Amino acid sequence: MFKRIALFLVTNLAVIMVLGVVLHLLGVDSLLDEQGRGMNIQAMLVFSAVLGFVGSFVSLAMSKWSAKRMTGAQVIETPRNDMESWLLSTVSRMAKTANIGTPEVAIYDSPEPNAFATGMNKNKALVAVSTGLLRNMQRNEVEAVVGHEIAHVANGDMVTLALIQGVVNTFVIFLSRVIGHVVDRTVFKTERGYGPGYFIVSMIAQLALGILASMVVAWFSRRREFRADQGGAYLSSRENMIAALERLGQSNLPDQVEAMGIAGKEKRGITHLFMTHPPLSVRIEALRNTARAQAGVG
Repeated sequence: MFKRIALFLVTNLAVIMVLGVVLHLLGVDSLLDEQGRGMNIQAMLVFSAVLGFVGSFVSLAMSKWSAKRMTGAQVIETPRNDMESWLLSTVSRMAKTANIGTPEVAIYDSPEPNAFATGMNKNKALVAVSTGLLRNMQRNEVEAVVGHEIAHVANGDMVTLALIQGVVNTFVIFLSRVIGHVVDRTVFKTERGYGPGYFIVSMIAQLALGILASMVVAWFSRRREFRADQGGAYLSSRENMIAALERLGQSNLPDQVEAMGIAGKEKRGITHLFMTHPPLSVRIEALRNTARAQAGVG
């Protein structure tokens, strides 16, 4: 579940950093300095938007490839056993119900019960599950987890995430350049062009602002998890979705996975702002509240 966001963010950051370095080496930053005396704000904003959205959508376009490479996920071409046959038929059935093209189905080796979906096009997505998920959960629970991921695809969450990330990238790149420019002029007293201070400060500012911006992306991700849970409940059943979340809550996962929200432990203070998934207890309660509301129970 959490890997979908983590893989996208890591790829996005890498693309942004590489593009930034390349454009700096090509002297693009210098072209945005008005006659060597001041920053061309309008041109910088356009530059930031182009760089920000290119980075975001390149990351999205690479998402399936990078996910396979980073997790070692193997696409099921021909089922080798009953479990793989069942998994393929389950994904196909749910995709048809959700009115999307059947995604590629892959399995990756990991003891942690996990799954993710990614892809630029909802009709050409990838759904991957871990070996730990298949070994440690009942089929009805696996079905609900798969339904949750199919719901992410059907809801277009990856494309929406890319748009939000593009907007966030734009402001991060723009503000970091403005901060670098101001510091370079006022602290380092550079009068024409850009001095070393501009590049050092703008890079540090970009990293710091990027951390703050990740809170925005994490907030969006948490909101979409509730909708995907509802989708998983629809494609499987509410009981199966709740059972799957409860099973995940019983899993003894590493802290780095729990920090991403998959284990659903309560986080307090600033740590909560970086969680891409709400606590499992909150998600379970949301499903039960929906059931009570539909039944007309107060």
